[in-house]
Amino acid sequence: MKTSIAALSLAAAVCLGCAGPGSSHEDLALAPATNNAAIARAEREHGRGVEVTGDGIVTRLLPDDTTGGRHQRFIVRIAAGTTVLVAHNIDLAPRLATLAVGDRVAFKGIYEWNPQGGVVHWTHHDPGGRHPAGWLRHNGATVQ
Repeated sequence: MKTSIAALSLAAAVCLGCAGPGSSHEDLALAPATNNAAIARAEREHGRGVEVTGDGIVTRLLPDDTTGGRHQRFIVRIAAGTTVLVAHNIDLAPRLATLAVGDRVAFKGIYEWNPQGGVVHWTHHDPGGRHPAGWLRHNGATVQ
């Protein structure tokens, strides 16, 4: 019985700690929180089609991908220490025009593992309604 009570107490403390100080589970549902640990886990597990939110520092700007739909591409180093390529469809959503190396950017999209650290795409609305809407946040502005 003591073991069960201790386990329940520990589980409750961990669960309450997930929300962070001054927030509630309802706050988490309403606010687009980032979860870099989920991205690191998806990388370790070679995840595909994983909905993620994250944030980090832009370490490299790449040329636009112009094959098929046009994509703004950049590398982000997240707090978990890994990097991801963000491929943002600029035919469906605005480009982050002022993005520069060293800037902080937050994102929501779909993670696909690859040996280079993975790619996050669908960082915009889906006109076909097949994917949850993603977004990018930079310098206080959000694009989808």
